[in-house]
Amino acid sequence: MTQTDIGARGDSGPETARLVASRVLDVPDFPKPGVVFKDLMPLFADGAVFREVIDGIISHHGRDSFDAVVGIEARGFVIAAAIAYATGVGVVPVRKAGKLPRAAYSASYALEYGEATLEVHQDAFTAGHRVLVVDDVLATGGTAEATMDLVERAGGTVSGFTVLMELGFLGGRERLAPRSVHALLTV
Repeated sequence: MTQTDIGARGDSGPETARLVASRVLDVPDFPKPGVVFKDLMPLFADGAVFREVIDGIISHHGRDSFDAVVGIEARGFVIAAAIAYATGVGVVPVRKAGKLPRAAYSASYALEYGEATLEVHQDAFTAGHRVLVVDDVLATGGTAEATMDLVERAGGTVSGFTVLMELGFLGGRERLAPRSVHALLTV
């Protein structure tokens, strides 16, 4: 039974949740045995669905509620670039350690199967820059928490946070409280 069969749910309503769920493929035992990877590449590959998802994110936050969009490596880049293009604002990547060429802030954190470090350029934002942070999946919340901390250290103000899919059973939303989480699909 798929998520679309049992009634999809998400912060933008069941119709949007069903749309996202219809383009998610489960990949068992990736990246390690026992993990079921939620592959969103079919959503990105479907132009009409991708456009509807991007338009929905912009509509939820409001076209004028942010000055830049941060995408978290790597699939967050795809989402952030589309939102930035559609709204005429800049896009800022938050990258894995060692990938940025200039002075950067870094934050290390634990993920569901290891540890990682993310970085953002120190000059990525001007003071008070309103930043929409986007990613593909919210799991334990470590990546999102580190990213939002980096945005603030670099002078930005997090105005919103959206993911295409939230793995609710891993508690990421609770970890990020009191920050608001907007997930199009929660499983």
